[in-house]
Amino acid sequence: MAEESPQSIYDFTVKGIEGKDVSLSQFKGKTLLIVNVASKCGLTDANYKELNVLYDKYKDQGLEILAFPCNQFLGQEPGNNEEIQQTVCTKFKAEFPIFDKVDVNGKNTAPLYKYLKAEKGGLLIDAIKWNFTKFLVSPDGKVSQRYSPRTSPLQFEKDIQTLLGQASS
Repeated sequence: MAEESPQSIYDFTVKGIEGKDVSLSQFKGKTLLIVNVASKCGLTDANYKELNVLYDKYKDQGLEILAFPCNQFLGQEPGNNEEIQQTVCTKFKAEFPIFDKVDVNGKNTAPLYKYLKAEKGGLLIDAIKWNFTKFLVSPDGKVSQRYSPRTSPLQFEKDIQTLLGQASS
């Protein structure tokens, strides 16, 4: 591979839910929470509810939540992008950016997720184990923390506050 290794999250371009390229460099200087989401998972309601709380509370201070739908776990995100966007925006009232459906494991793993997993491996294995694995990224584009699907977003609010403090100092 002749490509240079990514130095930060800002070196990636991903597809938005409408299919347009989105450079993650537009989020430079922000604290990011990157989450693989699914609409039909047992963890969905609680995670979206808490992600919305965090987003409402901290978006004006520099928090951005980036949601990547994924259908790799028991087919719990079966819809097309239009259906996913409709569900996320109406049923779950999410106002943060939703991106194109991606694979987070396997041979078709999205480059962004290869990077995230390389930067912060999981417990025992680096693979994403389930929907709502969360990666917290510092304002300099480096992966700061990885949280399991069962870790509620409000449980690591202090970590978000710490990174937001770094951004404004």
